[in-house]
Amino acid sequence: MLKRHWLIVGLVVVAIAVFAAFQFKGADKPQYFTVKVDRGDVREVVEATGTINAVTTVQVGSQVSGTISHLFADFNSKVKKGQLIAQIEPSLFEGTLLQAKADLANARANLLTAKANLEKAQATALQTKADYDRTVNLTKEGVMSPQQLDLAKANADSATASVSGGQAQVTQAAAQVQQKEAAVTVAQTNLNYTSIHAPIDGTVIARNVDVGQTVAASLQAPTLFTIAQDLTKMQVYASTDESDVGMIRTGQVVNFKVDAYPKDTFSGRVSQVRMNATTVQNVVTYNTVIDFDNPDTKLFPGMTAYITIPVASAKNVLRVPNGALRYKPDMKPEEIRALYQKYGLTSGEQARAAGGASARRSRRCRRYGADACAQDGYIDRLEVASG
Repeated sequence: MLKRHWLIVGLVVVAIAVFAAFQFKGADKPQYFTVKVDRGDVREVVEATGTINAVTTVQVGSQVSGTISHLFADFNSKVKKGQLIAQIEPSLFEGTLLQAKADLANARANLLTAKANLEKAQATALQTKADYDRTVNLTKEGVMSPQQLDLAKANADSATASVSGGQAQVTQAAAQVQQKEAAVTVAQTNLNYTSIHAPIDGTVIARNVDVGQTVAASLQAPTLFTIAQDLTKMQVYASTDESDVGMIRTGQVVNFKVDAYPKDTFSGRVSQVRMNATTVQNVVTYNTVIDFDNPDTKLFPGMTAYITIPVASAKNVLRVPNGALRYKPDMKPEEIRALYQKYGLTSGEQARAAGGASARRSRRCRRYGADACAQDGYIDRLEVASG
């Protein structure tokens, strides 16, 4: 009895295994779907992604170091050219300017002193020259001795040398005045740099400092603000593959979408394909610049744009899905020929023998895409295998 029971269990297990084997085998069989050919427009497009940017973006920095004492602009603030947008603590620069002005005043006083000494030296030179001339005449008459003549000549030469020295001192003092004036100009300029002004009309899209923060401009100017000039006219910088660049022309209409407005489609025109290539992991791309209007300022700088550039089109043609033309069934050659004959299609070998018409049809496929490969009266239905 027990033996019979185990025999029944074994038969049930074998039956289940056979059933499962047939089920899995049937699941591997290809399923064919019939797609109806329709008529319509087809087009070839270049797709790329890019970043939205303002046409003109200016980074506003500081040319002096110090602590931010006031901020007069924030994110999204509208600013005008020359408007005060930030203030660096000016106390140290004001002190430097006062010191430079005091040095300038001292240099000017030294110049006046040097000029006075020059005038004194010139007067002494005139007096000694006159004494020398009289001594020469008196010596000729025998009234004065040659020793007195020599002394008068030495005094006149010394006075002349003093005049030359006085002139040099005046020149030196004047140079010092110019030097101190330059120092005042530099100090005044540095003081002016503590007031940060907007260089253009626009919108503040980035603010990188806060009140109380110290900025250091010793090596390079730190960026305090980023200002976009006009957000109603913007650009998309799209990275296009080198294989697609040859099909893109200046002036082509471009459509693109953004994640912020998935239901909206925006349009623009290609303004430039830049020749500067970018290579990342042996993939070469070129920047394509697309201009577009943004009257409502819906789009912001930095958004990712998904771009579609139409490069070729065909209107009112018969269409079949691309997948139907790319699919190659895992079938024997005789099965494929039988399938062709069943639907009145031309096999690959017969197409090569046919020559011209097939070649023209192949060129049409390559040019307008797989959807335009079907000609009038050529295909009614096509079966596609899905594995």
